[in-house]
Amino acid sequence: MPRRSPEGEGGPPDSIALIYDGIRLIVRGMSTLESTPLVIIGAGAAGLMAACHAGERGVPALLLERKHRAGSKLLMCGNGRCNLSSCLQPDAMLADFGDPLDAFLRPAIRAFTPAQLQHWFEASGLPLMRTRDGKVFPRSERAADVVKCLSDVLRRFSMPICYNAPVESITAGATGFTVQTRTFRIEAERVLLATGGVSYPKTGSVGDGQRLARELGHRLQPYRPGLVGIDWSGSWLAAHQGQQFKSAHVRILDGDQCIGETTGLLECERWGLGGGAISNATRLISRLNARNPGVEITYAPMQAPLSIPALTMRPLKEAMVTVGGVDLRDISPATMASTVTPGLYFAGEVIDVDGPTGGYNLTAAFATARLAVSTIAKEGHYTPPATKARPQGRRGSKPDRRRRPAPRPDRRRRKSAR
Repeated sequence: MPRRSPEGEGGPPDSIALIYDGIRLIVRGMSTLESTPLVIIGAGAAGLMAACHAGERGVPALLLERKHRAGSKLLMCGNGRCNLSSCLQPDAMLADFGDPLDAFLRPAIRAFTPAQLQHWFEASGLPLMRTRDGKVFPRSERAADVVKCLSDVLRRFSMPICYNAPVESITAGATGFTVQTRTFRIEAERVLLATGGVSYPKTGSVGDGQRLARELGHRLQPYRPGLVGIDWSGSWLAAHQGQQFKSAHVRILDGDQCIGETTGLLECERWGLGGGAISNATRLISRLNARNPGVEITYAPMQAPLSIPALTMRPLKEAMVTVGGVDLRDISPATMASTVTPGLYFAGEVIDVDGPTGGYNLTAAFATARLAVSTIAKEGHYTPPATKARPQGRRGSKPDRRRRPAPRPDRRRRKSAR
């Protein structure tokens, strides 16, 4: 796989090592690589799935990642357990996204339903588990196994990845695009932006995809924190710090008006309140652009509700999801193609798309990525490669090829024969 080549390993620090089918190429300075039908920018959840599906559909592509590894934010999902999806039916999941996201995501999620998503991962060698409340996790409960599964699929299709390659600009031309990184440029017939949101910037989510989209003429919705905690203090919190309430009910207020309700886990932290009920409430506050947000929390039966009339959310950099991004009006929901720049596509959180906790956001990322690549494959009339047989047995385990000893004769039977 491509990676920056350190000194002593075949190139200076400002070079990129491209590893493709065992061939090592050192790219120095501002070299121009050969053109490719598709460049996918961002190796997070959406970008990895897009590259996997490009391999499945026979679309030649190059995956560019600004960090030194793939799936940095994916490794953090679900506190490292990675809540992949949900057991909900597509229409029920779409309803939970709310307007206007339900209509925008309908073609993608109906084309790649939560059930199909689960089947794809299990068929790709990742055993899954379902919890009683319908959440889907890798059986190992390790996000690293999800990244490994996606990487294994890329390796199976010889899909090249270039790490340490932040994209500085994209220039649209008559026959496609010129993608310029700090070290090299490459010509591409089509480009798929899958760079994620702007929360947890240390994982590589720094907003470069949104910037590139804006430079190509797209509108952006302002960034707000989604799925984040609430800063709060007081005697009640001091008395309950460290406690959890599993069935809290939250009424979300904008001034005196109730604009939504959530139910779920309430966690009493040192800095304030968290948990699923609070995270989903803050997402709705941001999504509905509440001007005077507040909450009323019923944490236990027969207890007076907590009232927080002037609410302060934790910062955007700590949010599990970014509310805001590339405007939905500039993207076709049927294809994930730009309606502004022909040949440009979008997938995942770079778009102004966000959902509740519980596997919604990863489902949306995977589904939009596959829809974009499916569109590209149809337009380019690409042919899927011949199916390669998968090794039998659990992923990561080697078949037992040890010669078993021949069965020993039954001496008792021999004696009775005498």
